[in-house]
Amino acid sequence: MPRKSPFKHHRFPQEIILCAVRWYLRYPLSYQDVVDLLAERVINVDRSTVFRWVLKFGPELTKRTEKHLRRASLDWHVDETYVRVGGKWRYSWRAVDANGQMVDIRLTARRDVKAAKAFLNNAIERVRLLRPVTIVTDKAPTYRDVVREINRRCDPHFNSIKHISRKWRNNLIESDHAAMKRLFGHRQSFRSLRTAKTTLSGIETIRTIKRGHIHNKKHGAQGEIAFIHQLFEVA
Repeated sequence: MPRKSPFKHHRFPQEIILCAVRWYLRYPLSYQDVVDLLAERVINVDRSTVFRWVLKFGPELTKRTEKHLRRASLDWHVDETYVRVGGKWRYSWRAVDANGQMVDIRLTARRDVKAAKAFLNNAIERVRLLRPVTIVTDKAPTYRDVVREINRRCDPHFNSIKHISRKWRNNLIESDHAAMKRLFGHRQSFRSLRTAKTTLSGIETIRTIKRGHIHNKKHGAQGEIAFIHQLFEVA
C-alpha cells in the first residue's frame, strides 16, 4: 500500500516546502529570514506558513531518516545543556557516539534522576541490541546512579556498561553543544515545549545528514538536497 503523501492539500510545491524547512533547520535563520530568502525568488510566503511547515515536516524528516542511519559506535558521550522555552530554562539531554553521531535527544522540564533515567533507558531501547559498552559523562552523580541501576536489571548475558566519569573526557559532546547552539541564531528562546522539541529534533536530523552519518548520501549541499528529495519521493 503506497504511503500517503504529507504534501496533500498544500498549495505550494513540494520542493519549496522542503527547501524552506531545510533552510530553517540547517542555518541560523529566523522564520522572517526564510520568508525574505523565498521572496528573493519571487515566492511569497507568510511567516506563520513556514512555522507550520517546520512543525509538520520536521518530525516527518526525522522519521524518514531513521532507517538510513549508520550504526552508532558502542562508546557514548552523554550530557545535558540548557534551552530557554517560554521564558524558563529547560534541559536538552543529548547522547553522541565516539564519532560525533547523534544517538538520541530528549527535552525535559527538570534535571533530576527521573529525567536522566528516562533519557538513557529510551536511548538504549532505541539502539536495542547495540547497547553501549562505555558511557562517558561529567561528574554529576545522577548518571552514576542511573547506569548502576541499568546494569543491575539488564540481561546477564550482556556485559555491564562501563561508566567513565571524567569531565575532560566529555569534551566531545561539550563542543557539540556549542556547535548546535550556534544554529539557534535568533532562536535564543522557544515559545512552547512542542516547538522546541520539533525544532531541536529537526536540527539534529539535518546535522546528521550533513555530517554523512547516513547511508547513500552524496557529498555537499546538493547531496543533502538529493537525499531529502529521495526521502519524500520528490521527482
